[in-house]
Amino acid sequence: PSLQYGIVLDAGSSHTAMFIYKWPADKENDTGVVSEHSMCDVEGPGISSYSSNPPAAGASLGHCLSQALRDVPKEKHAGTPLYLGATAGMRLLNIASPQASDAVLSAVAATLSSYPFDFRGAKILTGAEEGVFGWVTANYLLENFIKRGWLGEWIQPQKKTLGAMDFGGASTQITFETRDTIEDPRNEVMLKLYGQVYKVYTHSFLCYGRDQVLKRLLSKLLQAENYRATISHPCWPTGYHKNLPLSSVYDSPCTEKERPSLALNSSISVVGAGNGSLCALHVSKLFDFTSCSFSRCSFDDIFQPEVSGNFIAFSAFFYTVDFIRTVMGRAVHLPSDLKDAAETICATSWSELLQKAPKLEKRLPDYCAVSTFVYLLTTKGYSFNNHSFPNIAFQKKAGETSIGWALGYMLNLTNMIPPEKPSSHKSMLYNNWVILILLFVLTTLTSLVTAVCLLRRSKASAI
Repeated sequence: PSLQYGIVLDAGSSHTAMFIYKWPADKENDTGVVSEHSMCDVEGPGISSYSSNPPAAGASLGHCLSQALRDVPKEKHAGTPLYLGATAGMRLLNIASPQASDAVLSAVAATLSSYPFDFRGAKILTGAEEGVFGWVTANYLLENFIKRGWLGEWIQPQKKTLGAMDFGGASTQITFETRDTIEDPRNEVMLKLYGQVYKVYTHSFLCYGRDQVLKRLLSKLLQAENYRATISHPCWPTGYHKNLPLSSVYDSPCTEKERPSLALNSSISVVGAGNGSLCALHVSKLFDFTSCSFSRCSFDDIFQPEVSGNFIAFSAFFYTVDFIRTVMGRAVHLPSDLKDAAETICATSWSELLQKAPKLEKRLPDYCAVSTFVYLLTTKGYSFNNHSFPNIAFQKKAGETSIGWALGYMLNLTNMIPPEKPSSHKSMLYNNWVILILLFVLTTLTSLVTAVCLLRRSKASAI
């Protein structure tokens, strides 16, 4: 069948990914299933890191946009919508320097508009948008909103929606449907999809993404050790050490309040100590569990209703648990499994880790800290327990499509999920009916012939 295409660039804090989606061209206003056609990882860091050289942010997208020219048939280029959404990295840059943020977005938009696609804008998503669009993507792909029956009719499957948990480089999001009162209106989103109303809780924690957590942790350790020339890092493996320029820790709005009076071009030697319990103590100090202005909170005085139902956890949640399963050979079913696995990683030396996963060398030193953080975030932060934690599925994809906010964003902007329920029945194509009728007639004739043969055989044996 003839296909239509759409392109979304997910400009995250640490890197940019391009997703190309496809769906049947004869799709009615509210039908057809959108799926991932292909994707491309942009080489280099996220666009927010090009604040001192904005044109380079646009140029960095060239390789993937060239792939899009090949992947989308030429005759479809002009009708293919192209979007860029930037997330927490650009939200942080916008806080630090709105002018630099605008310059980067303008440079990126200039590059995208020079391609023959239907460019519809580059914008910075709010934390709530990032959370809700990730929730829409997951539930759309898993057919929790609506699905096609075998006769072509549309069915609302009466399934509960899944909660969605995203863990990026600069922020983390939790989004789920709830019947509880949402005490803070900033966390409440009402959605009407296919005639059904959903009350959704969502919150995005800026500075709680993987990369920013690691910077904040280093800042706390440097502070605790009074910026001595050599400091011990309990979350780094024994046998690992690194000279860190202070600028690499304090180049973010997430750490600038703790910036020392020392020259930022000076370096500090950091040595791994591989101490899991001390690591957990320091990571727990990144959260504030002391104050709550509501009947209940997650952390940092943020309201959160009780988690309920099934959840899907993606992005760095998936990569962290996947490392535990595949490299460390540990199953993760309960919170204690995650805690034990984090402690095992922390106790593993640098040489042992390198032997287990040489291809992951760049990220290896941080798996102890990140696994510990995921454990504390899900249990102490979000209050998952032995009963609710097994309801979390750590996944990267649903079928062949990546889970993240990008698909939900495109579905929203192209109005592919209507507020009203689609017509209850869509007629099958004439050819399909003909095939079904012929199959029915053939089956009936075969049954009759078989019955006659059996009857004759029984009569013959009786004689």
